[in-house]
Amino acid sequence: MLTRIIALIYKEFLALLKDPRSRLVLIVPPMIQLLVFGYAATFDLKHIPYALYNEDSGIASRDLIAAFDGAPVFQRVIALHAEGEIAPLMDRRDVLLVIHIGPRFGADLLSGRSAPLQVIVDGRNSNTAMIALNYVSAIVEQYNRAWIASHGLQSPPAKLMTRAWFNPNLESRWFFIPGIVGMLTLVTTMLVTALTVAREREQGTFDQLLVTPLRPGEILLGKALPGFIIGIIQATVILFIATAWFNVPLRGSLTALYAGLSLFLLSGVGAGLLISSLAVTQQQGLLGAFLFMVPAVILSGFATPIANMPPLVQAVTLIDPLRYFLVILRKVFLEGAGFDVLLNQLWPMALIGAATLALASWLFRHRMY
Repeated sequence: MLTRIIALIYKEFLALLKDPRSRLVLIVPPMIQLLVFGYAATFDLKHIPYALYNEDSGIASRDLIAAFDGAPVFQRVIALHAEGEIAPLMDRRDVLLVIHIGPRFGADLLSGRSAPLQVIVDGRNSNTAMIALNYVSAIVEQYNRAWIASHGLQSPPAKLMTRAWFNPNLESRWFFIPGIVGMLTLVTTMLVTALTVAREREQGTFDQLLVTPLRPGEILLGKALPGFIIGIIQATVILFIATAWFNVPLRGSLTALYAGLSLFLLSGVGAGLLISSLAVTQQQGLLGAFLFMVPAVILSGFATPIANMPPLVQAVTLIDPLRYFLVILRKVFLEGAGFDVLLNQLWPMALIGAATLALASWLFRHRMY
């Protein structure tokens, strides 16, 4: 029995290593995923752009501002002069948080009372917001200890007051569930389309397509539409569950959301057909789909901010359609965005979809015979 098992293991290794494509799939994907996870998958927050709205000109507020400016992770983007300047900055994501020092901050501290310090944070990414607030709390706590030591006080002089925009309770599900819509839609679409042509070749039925009256473009379209329709249906079901079961607010335009979904599915279908055109067996198609999906999810900003990735990795994310669709999902769900805001996310997906579909069509025609 042991001899037969060893012979079977030997045969499986020969089958894997004899095919150049299989050897490539065995070596390249783990290396790519290692690099992607090593550089992109980090929860460290190394860059916190903030705006300062200081209504107090005393020495106490200057010392607190110096503490923030001296912290390596905090970068002051702009100094505000009116409360009305806060909303545009947060809407455009120019800053992650706004520090507001009231006009009586110094006077309250000198009189021995606790002085409120308001921090307005962008809560669209609840994980990033919580990490940023922890950094703010650490700086304020250090400032309090220094003030108590120098003035002999008993109670903390500065009292931190936080407010999160777009996600008031910093619910992590409000951030992750819209992203899951894109991720699951991509997985299903890729698996359906990446295996379709490879399955025909493996089962020996691909030759039967060649003797039918169907032209290559018609065959390609027939292979693409099932994945597109399944993606639309699945996304609709997940959207319903997200809003009805998990109570994630859907504040924006459904028309804009489905326009983004359609372009995203075109990109996914194009990439899946591209893989299927190259794959000879279903195993190769499956491995090729996962080779595409894992980096696509990691580089999309689903869990870790793209701004924290190295510049070279950030450039690679520009060809990831999931990156743009996640922005559309979160803006529609949490910000109530419409076409005017989402246009910059729609046209890159249209370009990616057109390029992948054109390349898949070319490969399909040249590999039919």
